Amino acid sequence: MRDKRPVDELSIEELERILVIRKREARMQQRQRMKRDGRVVTGAQPKLPPVQPQPTFTVAPPQPVAEETDLLDEPEMVAAPAQVELPVDDNQPRFEDEARTEQKSPAAPRSKKQNRRLMDRLLMLVEIAAVIGIALIGVNLFTAIGTLERETEQAQALAEEQRRLGIPTIEPTPTIRLDNIVLPTGHIYSESGIVEFNINEIPEHLRPVVQSQLLQPVLSRPAPTEETAMRLVIPKIDIDEVIVPGTDPGALRLGVGQLINGIDPGAREGNLVLAAHNDIYGQIFRYLDRLEPGDQFTVYTQIQAHDYVVSSIERVEPNDVWVMDNQAGRAMATLISCYPYQQNYERIVVFADRIN
Repeated sequence: MRDKRPVDELSIEELERILVIRKREARMQQRQRMKRDGRVVTGAQPKLPPVQPQPTFTVAPPQPVAEETDLLDEPEMVAAPAQVELPVDDNQPRFEDEARTEQKSPAAPRSKKQNRRLMDRLLMLVEIAAVIGIALIGVNLFTAIGTLERETEQAQALAEEQRRLGIPTIEPTPTIRLDNIVLPTGHIYSESGIVEFNINEIPEHLRPVVQSQLLQPVLSRPAPTEETAMRLVIPKIDIDEVIVPGTDPGALRLGVGQLINGIDPGAREGNLVLAAHNDIYGQIFRYLDRLEPGDQFTVYTQIQAHDYVVSSIERVEPNDVWVMDNQAGRAMATLISCYPYQQNYERIVVFADRIN
């Protein structure tokens, strides 16, 4: 049965077999032509086994033989993409050049597709190894940075500790709140007629500290808010004065001083302590001793007016600081000034309760 496949569908082995058949046919034709020309000596020839018919292929017809060298030319071969292996029959006649061709034919080369696939796999392995290497470098870098930061912090802490150990320790200057040891408004006249703080009211062992504090001016006072006491009005003794935060000598020069104890007029409970002089700086509390229980006065803030009614009046010693404490947990006010007038060896204290 004839094989009708075109040449481009034949494998290399099939094309080589066709070439061998072509060469054999060409030699036989050459032998017959030489025999017709009398160029071949005939003699006893060994009998060869009958040649079995070989499968024929549909190929281009052979060109006419012009010269002997033309018969040896090999036709152009086209490699087919698919290879078909033909069964080899050992009983068929084999020529020397066919055997030699089979011996010299190398193994089928690996296809380009397989080479490309192998190369892609190698490149993928290289890329994976590179990514893993970069990741390891990054981890090592972050670890090294963290270690360096910790070592830097430890070195800085050690240096700071050594620096502090090298600084000589200075004993802090003690500070005393005057309202904890003496009531405000205490003053005397010096020999030159200048008004001074009455240092004699301070215990002797605390006088040096108090004198050093009196020489230091107050640089800042609490910032006013909507609830800060701003104005005091006592109609009975004709007082309408501004309220200044603080009971230090500087604050009492400006008006009625308010003890800085965190109490505002609108607080639910607490003692609003107000102090002023009776014979200097306007003599604001000159007639404080004229008030009686039942009299009223008003403390104004930015948003509200708070009314108070006098509950009691007492004369106490300069160091009776208990009068500035909160009395019975109620909302109240306490007015303080020196007493008697121009002698000032006592304090007059007016207690009042808030009524609104």
